[in-house]
Amino acid sequence: MCGITGVYCFDGLAEKFTNQVHEANKAIIHRGVDNQDVFVSQSVALGHVRLSIVDTSEGAHQPFSDESNRYTIIFNGEIFNYEIIREELISKGYKFRTSSDTEVVLNSFIEYGTDCFEKLNGFFAIAVFDNDKNEVVIARDRYGVKPFVYYKDKDKFIFGSEIKALIQYGIPKIIDKVSLFQYFQHNYIAPPHTIFENVKRLQAGTWMKHNSQETVSETYYKLPHFDPKNAPTNYEDAKKNLYDLLDQAVERRIVRDVPMGSFLSGGIDSSIVSTLAKNHTNSLDTFSIGYADEPMFDESKYAQLVADKIGSNHHLFMLKNDDFLDSLYDVFEAIDEPFADSSALAMNILSKHTSKHVKVALSGDGADEVFSGYNKHSAELRAREGTILNKIISAGLPLWQLLPQSRNGKTSNFFRQINHYGKGVKLSDKERYWLWSTISTEKEVLQLIKSSEIEESYLNRKSEILKPIGENGNFNDVLYTDIQLVLQGDMLPKVDLMSMYHSLEVRSPFMDYTVVDFANSLPVSFKINKKIRKRIVQDTFRDILPSELYNRPKHGFEVPLLNWFRNELKSEITDNWLSEDFIQEQGLFNYEYIHKLKKKLFSSNPGDVAAKIWAIIIFQNWWKRYFD
Repeated sequence: MCGITGVYCFDGLAEKFTNQVHEANKAIIHRGVDNQDVFVSQSVALGHVRLSIVDTSEGAHQPFSDESNRYTIIFNGEIFNYEIIREELISKGYKFRTSSDTEVVLNSFIEYGTDCFEKLNGFFAIAVFDNDKNEVVIARDRYGVKPFVYYKDKDKFIFGSEIKALIQYGIPKIIDKVSLFQYFQHNYIAPPHTIFENVKRLQAGTWMKHNSQETVSETYYKLPHFDPKNAPTNYEDAKKNLYDLLDQAVERRIVRDVPMGSFLSGGIDSSIVSTLAKNHTNSLDTFSIGYADEPMFDESKYAQLVADKIGSNHHLFMLKNDDFLDSLYDVFEAIDEPFADSSALAMNILSKHTSKHVKVALSGDGADEVFSGYNKHSAELRAREGTILNKIISAGLPLWQLLPQSRNGKTSNFFRQINHYGKGVKLSDKERYWLWSTISTEKEVLQLIKSSEIEESYLNRKSEILKPIGENGNFNDVLYTDIQLVLQGDMLPKVDLMSMYHSLEVRSPFMDYTVVDFANSLPVSFKINKKIRKRIVQDTFRDILPSELYNRPKHGFEVPLLNWFRNELKSEITDNWLSEDFIQEQGLFNYEYIHKLKKKLFSSNPGDVAAKIWAIIIFQNWWKRYFD
């Protein structure tokens, strides 16, 4: 696991960017604290910072060149089937100087060209320079687990693991207004776009080639759509297949070169991964956090039950509100564009404490999007039934809106959810998905941002995101869209940014492409029904998990924003981040609307206002670092 950066110059004068590559390395040094180096040759300058996981010797440092010095690679990620590919290449006459997966990837590229990316089981961001052809090829893993951003103008092509690296080359910082609009709806910016107009994310499952004559790109992997003709029909056989696939995915991710552990939140997904991992290693360290001051959000007792059952060496970090508040500026520093998923605070703290013990941690990320684990999935299933109850709830909207709503209490949270459900149930499938995936409506964002109308380019982007969801289509369309929007735009970046900020590599077996492809082949009834979400996941592993994990409310990494904003952070909000003087000087937002948000924050019916304010706070701190 590492960080990469580089520049390809169409005029062949890359040497002039040598200093910028070194500075770019420094900007992402948190991604790889074990080594950093730069390679410069005619049209290309490549930078790499290394977190040593597989073959920790100096010989495996990057940038890494083959014996002929024709090819040079920089690589961020891990390849879990590299030993199999290595043996295949040896049979073809290749010799290896290291035991690293980096050399395997390079030789695989030399042998198979861009076809090699389909052979790789893992997560990666790769750049390979061919000195003879004077061209660079970049590639990203199937689901975009590892970040890859780039900027291109008429003179050069610049790329890296984070926007922080690109900034060191002096790229123009022009805010993309459509991305800004969408950020305040979703809390994040959907790929392939970023907050800057001319900076894009390399699409997942895509490679791109640059030389002095042309730019060529190709998608080598597409997420398979559900095909009812080829769907499994036997539920018990499907359970067995899932067990085998996930068990193999866990085993592939066990590393023996450096200390490793597993996140254990107390939820189903991380409990499954930790339990399977313990079967493949003699000793396993598990890690979780608890909420000392917020018992409603605390799940540490469930994590302890699993740890006791599997006999892991469990580390519980019991946190108070001050611990979260102290981590605020870590999160502000870790992100490289506005990103307001508040659970990043918890992920940041968990990663910080875990990194003191291990270099690699397994996680259960991806299961909710792939196998249908969210509350909104249950709501979507009910909304599609067209029952009388739906009509009653929809008709009762005027009443629900008057009831006290917030995330900080069971009753008020129920009122919040039923109000949200009532708004969505009367919409089309596409518009309902959009509503339930956002924190602010288009009307609300228009009141926030100094903009008179919704731009056509925003509507085009929205239409592209919602394209997989057909009117009266299959429920699997929702999960397909979640993988491309929520997983790739929110969950995967959150884990990568927060973990790599503390030089911790996180591996998720649920993101193994064999597991994801299998999940996408399953009929809806195998994943969700009126009684249970992630049905096949829960049923498959029910016998190996403590019974207490079942039949209880689902919790994510919830963070008690409302209490903080009303107490510890009140003065920071009113006098700094959302002060009238700052807002007016900044010139981006309508202060009248922000004033209404602040007023609602301290009312008896705050609703989701804390999430809206958090998105503004995140943007303000990002803006100060990049523009002020």
